[in-house]
Amino acid sequence: MDSLSLNIEGLESLYEASHLGMDGESIAEEAKNFSMKNLKSLMEKLDSNSAKQVKQSLEVPLYWRVPRVEVRKFIGIYEKDSTKNLTLLELAKLDYNLVQSVHQRELKELQRWWKDLGLAEKLTFSRDRLMENYLWAMGIVSEPQFSKCRIGLTKFVCILTVIDDMYDVYGSLDELERFTDAVDRWEMKAMEDLPEYMKVCYVALLNFANEMVCGVIKDHGLNTLPYIKAEWANLCRAYLVEARWFYSGYIPTVDEYLENACISVGGHAAMVHAYILQGCTLTNDSLDCIKRSSDLIYWSSLITRLSDDLGTEEAESERGDVAKSIQCYMVHEGEPEVEAKHRIKEKISYSWKKLNKEIAKNSLPKSMVKMSLNMARTAQCIFQHGDGIGTSTGVMKDRLSSLIVKPIPIE
Repeated sequence: MDSLSLNIEGLESLYEASHLGMDGESIAEEAKNFSMKNLKSLMEKLDSNSAKQVKQSLEVPLYWRVPRVEVRKFIGIYEKDSTKNLTLLELAKLDYNLVQSVHQRELKELQRWWKDLGLAEKLTFSRDRLMENYLWAMGIVSEPQFSKCRIGLTKFVCILTVIDDMYDVYGSLDELERFTDAVDRWEMKAMEDLPEYMKVCYVALLNFANEMVCGVIKDHGLNTLPYIKAEWANLCRAYLVEARWFYSGYIPTVDEYLENACISVGGHAAMVHAYILQGCTLTNDSLDCIKRSSDLIYWSSLITRLSDDLGTEEAESERGDVAKSIQCYMVHEGEPEVEAKHRIKEKISYSWKKLNKEIAKNSLPKSMVKMSLNMARTAQCIFQHGDGIGTSTGVMKDRLSSLIVKPIPIE
């Protein structure tokens, strides 16, 4: 309705709500286009604080953002509200700082583990980004009671990052073939054929996985090793496909690339590890939800992969990585870079609609749904301003400082 085109608060609410739409819901798309057009036209008439909020929403809607990041932002906004409740504001600050102190303790424990593991010193080709890796875990599950899950998930991301870099930038194709075979075999004897640097990585992987499996057996009496082995084997096979493409100079089609990249991004493996680590009552029946969640995890992984590609394209092309979705579009669709990036952004929006549809089915464990949703949000947060993992941008450093290091001052 044109009569509502000057209602800022209503337009913002309509715009945010439109992002909960599903594939095929044309009215949600109409609402988004209407509210976006009118918000843009009103930007110059707003005060600086309101204009900043509208600009942030148009860049990244609230539904796509990491809740923990937004908590801190909103406390700052609420503090400037003339109608604020001072008791509620103080309670919010105390709550934020208490949860942050839990995260700080976890990170100290992880720093000791990472230093003792010695992968950063022994495998210097790999990214050493413990804080950024922890952000993945914190973004996926931030509540203080899930400490064990965050610690285990961060360890998973750290080891995954080393292995990913080994396939992307360091190992020869013959060595990578042998490492993939060793992960398939999953036994210490398999590392006899590996070069020394791979042995270090292989032992770290098996020790991490076996320690996790032993913990689940102790707590739940359930052997999750088959699930863990399968995820790591699938990951390494997907990495190997990309390595073969790179060494042969082959640039896959967009569909070929995305079919493999949805596995190599590690989303499915991360969700399996997170679900097992979260500490819910595990049974053989409850583990079946991993199979039932395949479409949910697929769309979350696709958002993660495409967000990663947009953020890391420049850095990874410079270091000689395999072609990403942008290059695939440019080569096979004959599109310029700007148009290719636009197509990827459209695909991200479409994937959010598909993800919303999976969430609405309401037949999956709420913990799996929430973690899958948060994984997509965390990818958006990390890669919004470039490669937030590999190069740790200024924005990312400020965000890490705000989330983990600096508590909110309380007067």
